[in-house]
Amino acid sequence: MDLDPSALTPEVSVLAELNISSLLSALMVLAISFVVIRITTSTLAGLGARFVDKRLLLNQIATVTRFVLWSIGAVLAVRALALPREVLIGLTGGAAVTIGFALKDLVASVLAGLTIIIDRPFQVGDRVAFGEFYGEIAAIGLRSVRLVTLDDNVVTIPNNKFLTESVSSGNAGALDMLIQLDFLIGLDQDVATARRLVEQCMLSNRYVYTKKPWVVLVTMVMQGNYPAIRLRAKAYVLDVQYEKAFETDVTERVIAAFRQHGILPPAILHRSLDGTPITISASTLEGAAKASAEAARN
Repeated sequence: MDLDPSALTPEVSVLAELNISSLLSALMVLAISFVVIRITTSTLAGLGARFVDKRLLLNQIATVTRFVLWSIGAVLAVRALALPREVLIGLTGGAAVTIGFALKDLVASVLAGLTIIIDRPFQVGDRVAFGEFYGEIAAIGLRSVRLVTLDDNVVTIPNNKFLTESVSSGNAGALDMLIQLDFLIGLDQDVATARRLVEQCMLSNRYVYTKKPWVVLVTMVMQGNYPAIRLRAKAYVLDVQYEKAFETDVTERVIAAFRQHGILPPAILHRSLDGTPITISASTLEGAAKASAEAARN
């Protein structure tokens, strides 16, 4: 008995229309797409390592190129199957609901990835803080974003998470980034000298980007349960990859300069305003420790 082709379900129709030649052609298209994407992204990454000033731009081009090539590869693979239009429509309608429920999170992540590319809350190469993680965006994929922390751990975050949670970008697509460092000294110290030393240490750093504004702010703060002077140094590093090198070098220089000029950290109970040491009894130290613990609990 002959079967009416119109009575076949979409799945049966697809199996009836498929042949080894078209299936191999579709797989070949996907394989070629994969190879082309790998070669293209590797080439752009190599150019970014060679031309440092264009590194972030090339990384962004690689992200967009990956999306475009995968989309083109998927379309060409479907065309290579050479399925009739009626079968494609039937298959699409019959599988849409099933795929929608089964892959809703994946589809949401893909759409969120497209939103990230268009809206650009951050880009490849940005230093980003997301939740408890901070690091550099290494890749923006179809499903997820890969973030490399400063401890060299790779964190994979689904794209749709960025649509509902806040994300902070330190450099917003630029190579340079503002760095903030805090140094605390006692109320009885020479603030003018300390500020001058912090400025010198910051501006003599090899990674500082002096074409953008820099400043050292002086503020009185509470350190624990006693006052202190905070010197906040704010300057741009010329490339985000030197962030920790910049912080380490400036901190070491400031510590050495403070020691050389007798600038002391915040203190209470162990020195007077004129620098004369004060003898403290054990009971006094015990009482101070209890008061500090009680303040921390409150």
